[in-house]
Amino acid sequence: MSKKRSIYKIKDKLTPHLLILPSILAFALFMFWPLIRTIYLSFFSWNMVKPTKIFVGLNNYIEIFNNPLTYKIMGNTFLYILILLLINFVAPYILSFILSVVITKAKGFYKSIIFLPSVISLVVGSILYLWILNPISGPAAVIANWFGITLPVWTKTDGLVIVILSIITSWKIFGYNFIVVLAGVSGVSNEVIEAAKLDNIPMYKIFIDIIIPMSSATGIYVLIMTIVQGLQYVFTPIKVITQGGPNYASSNAIYNVYQEAFVLYKTGTASAFAIITMALFIVLLILEFKYVEKGVHYEN
Repeated sequence: MSKKRSIYKIKDKLTPHLLILPSILAFALFMFWPLIRTIYLSFFSWNMVKPTKIFVGLNNYIEIFNNPLTYKIMGNTFLYILILLLINFVAPYILSFILSVVITKAKGFYKSIIFLPSVISLVVGSILYLWILNPISGPAAVIANWFGITLPVWTKTDGLVIVILSIITSWKIFGYNFIVVLAGVSGVSNEVIEAAKLDNIPMYKIFIDIIIPMSSATGIYVLIMTIVQGLQYVFTPIKVITQGGPNYASSNAIYNVYQEAFVLYKTGTASAFAIITMALFIVLLILEFKYVEKGVHYEN
């Protein structure tokens, strides 16, 4: 009996590990191995064509930090993050509060309309916005001409090109973020909100002091996803419309890695840039968990 019990104990311990083993293998195959390979390639000079690689040590990293374009690209990256957070994190929170607390009718209609662009291809959206915002013949230019306004060529204007590309990206991801935030905001107790209204507390105070703290668990998820997914999605309009131009004014860290690797065939530099970008995001995540996560409210 003791042997049978020991066998059952071993099976009980091994079964969970065996069940999770396929996921671990898939994760290792598609995550850990590419990461190790990228770190390895960052110490070599290779164009993906030659059969041999030249070991250059830290020269790829030194070249990146000595290149002025690196700091321009990183500045663009943080500007993308800031604009995407304003549009896809702050705005959905305010809109979710209005739809959940202020507006009482036609909520389903508003939710459907806002979420609809999320199911449309971002490539299609990029081409659509390229036509709408055409400074010569697009609908926006026609309307602007009625008021005597001339639209700038935004694809060739530093700063403005990042704003427009962020808006195009937000058109795709805004709806998903809105639905997730709305679920968190709708989960806030109505009794607390009604009690605040009876005490004649202004709506903006209800939003700041009640809604945000009590839905912060959802908010922190949307915050992280906005940064991570936003920079991934913005790659598409950059590729379709500007290809990083003019003069790297619209490029960001992720697009620059692609350009270095698959356009210029500088695999070592691309790998080093990818590792530096990953390190920066790890630092951001550490800061987020250290300073932001502490204020998150979990109901249970």
